[in-house]
Amino acid sequence: MGKRGDWLGPMLMGTSALAAAVTLLSLSRRSHWIFRMGDFPRVQLAALAAASGAAYAAFCSRNRPRDYIVMAADAAVVAWQLARIYTYTPLASPTVQRAASDDADPDSRIVLMITNVQMENEHHERLLDLVAEVDPDVLLAVEVDDAWARALDRLADRYAYAVRHPRDNWYGMQLLSKLELVEPQIEFLVQDDVPSLRTCLRLRSGVEVVLRGLHPRPPEPIRDQPSAPRDAELVAVGRDVGRNKDVPTIVAGDLNDVAWSDTSQLFVRLSGLLDPRAGRGFFNSYNAHSPLFRYPLDHVFHSRHFKLVRLERLRAIGSDHFPILIELQFDPHAAREQEESHERPGDERRADEKLEQEAEAAATNADRSRE
Repeated sequence: MGKRGDWLGPMLMGTSALAAAVTLLSLSRRSHWIFRMGDFPRVQLAALAAASGAAYAAFCSRNRPRDYIVMAADAAVVAWQLARIYTYTPLASPTVQRAASDDADPDSRIVLMITNVQMENEHHERLLDLVAEVDPDVLLAVEVDDAWARALDRLADRYAYAVRHPRDNWYGMQLLSKLELVEPQIEFLVQDDVPSLRTCLRLRSGVEVVLRGLHPRPPEPIRDQPSAPRDAELVAVGRDVGRNKDVPTIVAGDLNDVAWSDTSQLFVRLSGLLDPRAGRGFFNSYNAHSPLFRYPLDHVFHSRHFKLVRLERLRAIGSDHFPILIELQFDPHAAREQEESHERPGDERRADEKLEQEAEAAATNADRSRE
């Protein structure tokens, strides 16, 4: 190997160890960010392990026991990570059927746009121009402060209904709708400074649909923020939706979690909702400023009463999130034609664990970021 082997082998062993360590940490159910951050970069970890393993096999392997250990560890990481994200690749079968374009009732459709505007983003016109171009029936915006609320108020001539709850802590939200809102309300499900939204939307056909808008607090290392409040909010909403599975429902927003995490998957099973991205792609929405590290953090889940017309990631608006657009068709036969998500043994116990973790953290303010 010469001089190259003096540094290349140890370097590749280091990258392999890093990928394996992050993967192993993510297996824990603990809510500390050091464990939960490994849920996000599964594509990147698989790519890192694959590249490290291939390079080690080509340039450093001499049939020594340690060589087989390194390559086996890389192969295990790749296999595990790919298994976790497989559902969101085009290789998997979609769980949501396409709506028939020829006989669908246009009055039973809803076009929903969700966007994390990023509170510090001052490019208000970019979003307003995009809304004018896309013309959604409903717009859900999060991270809305007073400046963003005033900007969105300029759309009042387009949207007859609105729910405004601006905040200066990155958790404000605003809903604009052409469709009638029935009993809209702002709720504080887990923390008194993190709102969520619940309303009924009356489609043009008269069908009423429950819409839940969420933006829970994320786990992050900079502020030493655990995932406990996020996990508890998703579990609470999942259970509530699951108790009313006969009601057409949409849950949307920046959930600060990836679709393939244990918490998101638990939410899907508890609620019985479907993920239209399954079998169609990641639709990575964050980070708009970093092509290498992007994850699907902005979600739309829906009950099996709907079929999919279109799902798109829209162009950047200056925020660190891309907006997401989805068009759904309410179909009275869809609930019989699409299989809902079902709970697994142990799901209720795991949900209780997440609620208990948040209760314990809240008792000492450990569920708050360290500013």
